[in-house]
Amino acid sequence: MRTLAAVVFTTILHAQVWATVESKIVNYHDGEVQLEGYLAWNTESSQDGPAPGVLVVHQWMGLTDYEKSRCNQLAELGYVAFALDIYGKGVRPANTQEAGQLSGSYKNDRSLYRRRLNLGLEQLRSQANVSQTDLAAIGYCFGGTGVIELARSGAKVKGVVSFHGGLDSPAPEDGKNISAKLLICHGADDPFVPLSDINAMIQELNAASVDWQMISYAGAVHSFTQPMAGNDNSRGAAYNEKADKRSWVAMQSFFKEIFE
Repeated sequence: MRTLAAVVFTTILHAQVWATVESKIVNYHDGEVQLEGYLAWNTESSQDGPAPGVLVVHQWMGLTDYEKSRCNQLAELGYVAFALDIYGKGVRPANTQEAGQLSGSYKNDRSLYRRRLNLGLEQLRSQANVSQTDLAAIGYCFGGTGVIELARSGAKVKGVVSFHGGLDSPAPEDGKNISAKLLICHGADDPFVPLSDINAMIQELNAASVDWQMISYAGAVHSFTQPMAGNDNSRGAAYNEKADKRSWVAMQSFFKEIFE
């Protein structure tokens, strides 16, 4: 049984960690479309000068508390994290059917998708406490597709991490635009990502001599980093604690490599 002193110490320690993280809402726009992102940073590390910046791209339900919590985690690690808004301020699907339709509209218009992705990156880059050269992007599901599209657009980022994203190759010639290193974290049992898509993407990346790596997690399906997905693998999307933790560690190792 934990002693009262131990509980108090743990509570104080947790409060001290979170006390170093600050955040704010960032309003920006794409023409007349209003967008609303979320920025988090570490007040202690910012005293040492500009820090590496990490763009966070949301899943198909839009920017939610989930992405904000990931930004806070990244800020704890010493990064400045910005969760962008692809859909627009206040535009949030009410259910998965609406989410599929909305996310699909961007996947079918990669030019618009890339523009919104790059607008988010510019918001991150414009922050005074962010290094202009040490930039990366991570994304989940729809956002996992997004960070690869960001790289294909020729964006100047050192690396991108795709968590259970779509892995297709709609325009193989765009692989030549990729200068970033890629880390792809994939559920080995994900029923929504066909092997044919994966093979096409690998062919695209290899033809363009892209520096990429892919980790497949046994027993993991789609959405394996998201607790709100539940734990029923038969649905095709479910949380997997082991894969979640392993992929987060893999991301940290990847960042250490690209930012050193």
